[in-house]
Amino acid sequence: MIAIIDYNAGNLTSVARAVAHLGFSGRITREAQTIRRSERIIFPGVGAAGAAMESLRATGLDSILREQFVAGKPILGICLGTQVILSYSEENDTRCLNIVPGRVRGFPSHLTDPSGRRLKIPHMGWNRIHIKRPHPLVAGIGRDDEFYFVHSYYPVPDDSSCILASSDYGLAFAALIEYRNLVATQFHLEKSGRPGLRMLQNFCEWNPLG
Repeated sequence: MIAIIDYNAGNLTSVARAVAHLGFSGRITREAQTIRRSERIIFPGVGAAGAAMESLRATGLDSILREQFVAGKPILGICLGTQVILSYSEENDTRCLNIVPGRVRGFPSHLTDPSGRRLKIPHMGWNRIHIKRPHPLVAGIGRDDEFYFVHSYYPVPDDSSCILASSDYGLAFAALIEYRNLVATQFHLEKSGRPGLRMLQNFCEWNPLG
């Protein structure tokens, strides 16, 4: 069973539907024992870092996520779930989970595309990713595949070797992070069509110890 973490950050039903579509058993939960019994964890989310961390701390899910990471359980972060795994977010001046050392930065307001056209914040739409090295999560993902992004902030791990793939929106940013038994996507897998489902399936079959 795959535990889909419920911390009042939305987007849970679409993730659960995608997991079920692929033939895996997923359960939306905030119960500690259910999470501990699960085979793997998906940590999705939309919204603001400050409110997300308040909810995680109020429910004790922050400690459980750290505990399960240390135990070696496969964990997938999606969008906001990717940002709050880092140490600190500029959004709401928020102290985060500190599973992956690093910080979350806001896109500067003066971003432009190569032609000099001003880019809108938040970054919303389809982008390609640039995969840096092989990994089971990106098996079967092509160079021209695009993924769906909605974000005003982006993750910056202290150790750049954690960045499995990058993308571009006025600047290059980490789109996919890999750290031991954790992988995390700044884009929405569940909204990214066939490539997103392929990557989600890859996670559901991934054995970090294998």
